[in-house]
Amino acid sequence: MLTGPALDNLAAAVARACRSGLDPDALRAEVLPRLRKAVPVDALWWAAADPATLLFTRSYREELPEESGPYFVENEFLRHDVNKWTDLAHDPAGVRTLMQATDGRPARSDRYRDIFAPLGLQDELRAVLRVRGTCWGYICLHREAASARFSAAEARFVQQLAPHIAEGIRMGLLRQACVLESPADGPGLVLLAAGGAVAGMNQAAERWLEELGGQPDGSDLPIEISALATRLRHLKDLEPAMPRLRVRTRSGRWAVLHASWLTTHAEETIAVIVEEAAPAEVAPLIMTAYGLTGREQTIAALVCQGLPTRQIAGQLHLTTDTVQDHLKSVFDRTGVHSRGELVATILQRDYLPHAIAGDPLNRSGAFTAGRPPSHPVPGA
Repeated sequence: MLTGPALDNLAAAVARACRSGLDPDALRAEVLPRLRKAVPVDALWWAAADPATLLFTRSYREELPEESGPYFVENEFLRHDVNKWTDLAHDPAGVRTLMQATDGRPARSDRYRDIFAPLGLQDELRAVLRVRGTCWGYICLHREAASARFSAAEARFVQQLAPHIAEGIRMGLLRQACVLESPADGPGLVLLAAGGAVAGMNQAAERWLEELGGQPDGSDLPIEISALATRLRHLKDLEPAMPRLRVRTRSGRWAVLHASWLTTHAEETIAVIVEEAAPAEVAPLIMTAYGLTGREQTIAALVCQGLPTRQIAGQLHLTTDTVQDHLKSVFDRTGVHSRGELVATILQRDYLPHAIAGDPLNRSGAFTAGRPPSHPVPGA
């Protein structure tokens, strides 16, 4: 593994790439070759995640067979195994190797016995891509049996990069939303040249500038945008999070501003994105096709996150009996008999068809709301 200045320079390069609002393919192309230089691997898996449910959405693999995909879904949601994503997402470190999880006895894992051993793979290093407590994706690195185990130093390096990659995924979704969403309710994008002058904007930005007290044509920028751009210019290379600011607009609603560097222009350009702030405690509505009530949808989302009944009850200020009653109704409506089957059903009916069709994700990390799956999953 690289050490010293070489490792620091590589980490700084990854951080800069993750601040550029790249689309998913471009982000991976920038990050993975650099990651491999510091942490050599024989195979890997990378996926975006829906922060509301922790279900993985867009996945990418190298040196892992395509046909293994359904097995990993089944292993994650219908089997008891070690080092599962929902467990790791609630772990403070967010990084763990298979050897750690099994105390050096990988054969204790079904995943190892069924998939890794036949492929000649031994250790795996899993990391949740999380920033400010929100999970935006996962990455899993694999090594062959003949290779060395992942070291503690390698795990720490991946842990160091994880919030940068999470921020990169988030900013890429925001940038994508500026193009895909309608000006009426979409985020505004303002491009600033090196000197601070407006270099361009999308149609939605005009409305947001006016709401923030500026001129729609950008001739008089709101102080919040100028301040955020100035803060970005003074950030250190290795600061994990892109600067963001929550402000109240003239109409009385809350907006969130995000700033990042834009790499698609010849000269340095700053992109400031303005979007409506959503209450953090309200999960995006899912499973509407099953006729669930709002409360049942919220509980289903928390089940997907791996929360036990007592924790769900505490978070929603309900009794455990009330949560159990809601869960029974959810099970009855969806035709399942357990939490694992519920999550697998959501994944199979509401996520996999979108993933197979290559449907876009919205700025919240879920598949674009209101768009029906392009075609059903075989065997569903």
